[in-house]
Amino acid sequence: MKRYCLALDLKDDAALIAEYETYHKNIWPEIAASITDSGIDRMEIYRTGNRLFMIMEVNESFSFEAKAKADAANEKVQEWETLMWKYQQALPLAKPGEKWMMMEKIFETKTPSAPQRGN
Repeated sequence: MKRYCLALDLKDDAALIAEYETYHKNIWPEIAASITDSGIDRMEIYRTGNRLFMIMEVNESFSFEAKAKADAANEKVQEWETLMWKYQQALPLAKPGEKWMMMEKIFETKTPSAPQRGN
């Protein structure tokens, strides 16, 4: 399973942030279907202040290109994305039109193997 981590900002407004979180506590069924149908097995979004951090675990059928194409053809996804943009803002380093930005993993711990015991 492959994991992707992405970041995005919300507008720095407490009322808008609360609304955004309310939408995400009960996402539309069509949005949930578009996520799972694209090959995303698990998606989590975390927030600190107005910064969002998304973790996606995907299976072998997932591709960003196929997801973008399916989303562009899905009227309900487009409605959701337009609504969410009311709350979101691009990261300062984003290119025009870029929303969620891929993060680069720079550190990982690995648990050492347990030592082998002799007979």
